[in-house]
Amino acid sequence: MLRYAVKRIGLAVVILFTVMLAMYAMVFLVPGDPASLALGPRATPELKALLRERMGLDQPVLSQIWHFFASAATGDLGYDVWSKRPVLDQILEFFPNTLILGALALGWALVAGVALGCLAVVWRGRMIDRLLGVLSVSLISVPAFVVAIYALLVFAVWLRWLPAIGAGTPGDLVSQAKAVILPAFALGVGWVGYIARLVRASMLEVMGENHIRTARAFGLPESRIVLRYALRIAIIPTIAILAVGLGSVLSSAVFVETVFGRPGIGTLITGAVQKRNYPVVMGTVLFMTAFYLFIVTAADLLIARLDPRVRDVFRG
Repeated sequence: MLRYAVKRIGLAVVILFTVMLAMYAMVFLVPGDPASLALGPRATPELKALLRERMGLDQPVLSQIWHFFASAATGDLGYDVWSKRPVLDQILEFFPNTLILGALALGWALVAGVALGCLAVVWRGRMIDRLLGVLSVSLISVPAFVVAIYALLVFAVWLRWLPAIGAGTPGDLVSQAKAVILPAFALGVGWVGYIARLVRASMLEVMGENHIRTARAFGLPESRIVLRYALRIAIIPTIAILAVGLGSVLSSAVFVETVFGRPGIGTLITGAVQKRNYPVVMGTVLFMTAFYLFIVTAADLLIARLDPRVRDVFRG
């Protein structure tokens, strides 16, 4: 297990280094001068030179890359060009809102998806199973931003049950809970169908195992066999999917937070791109990449702990 953990962590470090290098190279591939794009055509040469100095673009390329890597390794992601605040402070200010939104979206999607998957297995081959299959595929096909727009129109504009924009009143848990319902619903809808299909396929494979046939031979109810014996094994592939799903949800949060006007990573990076604030863009992308790799690596280690066969495949 230790050898497998070292390999997985080493692979994550290599991926993170590659992402950092590619991201920094993109600054030089963008047409035009970053300082001129940020300040506009009417800026004076002196002001452009000052902004280049603030962004570190006046140094040699290799020196910029080395400084970026060395600073990132110590947790220093640079400073905002305009406000001069540390980029990491801004990320930590906005990231909790996005993380709560993503966790709630995946949380309710997991509960609903597992329930639908188990129900489809219990009634497999019947009309309910077919209807749930059609429902699952339909949910997977709908983009999150489309669900966000229609949820906003129906529940916030027409019915006026929930707030349309914002993250709620600071310090008021009820207001904040109401404000997160619609964004979490929009983010999680697609994953309900995906998890339901995954759970159904995994459980149908497990249902043919010897211990399941033994449980049936003892006359146990089908619902008890599904929930107590089959689900515990079939849920293992879902752990890996949830790790990947969290990264997908956080990336989709950029559109959902824009639709609902929620302060989060999506709002932060969108504003930074519009202002050509490269340190904030690069720092935010690097932070989210590191967080995503941490989640995926932790999920891989957990799966390897639950299923030793994974370690054997990786070793081979």
